[in-house]
Amino acid sequence: MAMKVYKPTSAGRRGMKRVSRKELSKPSVDRLLRPLKKHAGRSGGKISVRHRGGGAKRKYRLVDFKRHKVNISAEVMALEYDPNRTAYIALIEYEDGEMAYILASQHMKKGDKIISGDKIELKPGHRLPLSKIPVGSLVYNIELKIGQGGRMARSAGTAAQVLACENGYVHLKLPSTEVRKVREECLATLGQVSNPPHRFINLGKAGISRHLGRRPTVRGSAMATVDHPHGGGEGRTGIGLKHPKTKWGRPAYGVKTRRKKKPSGKLILKRRRTKR
Repeated sequence: MAMKVYKPTSAGRRGMKRVSRKELSKPSVDRLLRPLKKHAGRSGGKISVRHRGGGAKRKYRLVDFKRHKVNISAEVMALEYDPNRTAYIALIEYEDGEMAYILASQHMKKGDKIISGDKIELKPGHRLPLSKIPVGSLVYNIELKIGQGGRMARSAGTAAQVLACENGYVHLKLPSTEVRKVREECLATLGQVSNPPHRFINLGKAGISRHLGRRPTVRGSAMATVDHPHGGGEGRTGIGLKHPKTKWGRPAYGVKTRRKKKPSGKLILKRRRTKR
């Protein structure tokens, strides 16, 4: 997919970049769409997650993250845009006539044939157990538990790498640089998720963020003392604290939030690198 660069006809257009969607089709199967009710970060009517609300009306696409129809070939009928995720989705039709949406892999195009199974060709878009995938291969839409459906490496342009296979587990290097063990019976799709240029998008203006349901974020240091621990002072002053805090006085920035005794912690071989 190529990037579409807009001419600077206004301040909002200056620097705006988006991914061209010329090769994508419009939704054509209504039974795979569902109405999506907005909750906008609220619980019981009260804001529980800030900076969310509004946004354009959208429908949810029923994406099949499991792909458990074994040894039944399917044809890619169309590639479509999904407003609920950064990756593109593919409309496929199985040999028995059933239709479904799946996560599209990079370079997937209309007319391609894909299949799931344990004794199939190693080809991008095919889904098979991790034990059947060679070391060094890139995979996405990976199951965490057997039969659960894909949970990891699902956003645009991401992929995990198979590092090793031993004692019933496969070692995966995730997009976050974390290395963890996953049962070798878990399914994964070969290849890389579609739409890798997504990370180069420049929205250009605040209005597009509002269309996406993102409300403005105000810095704590720009607030008054009563509204935030970082607030107050004349001009641009420092936070005046040993460590940064949230609006409610709890530690922020770089604080570990994962439970130390979480059961899945023993499956993590190497923690992800923190950004400096």
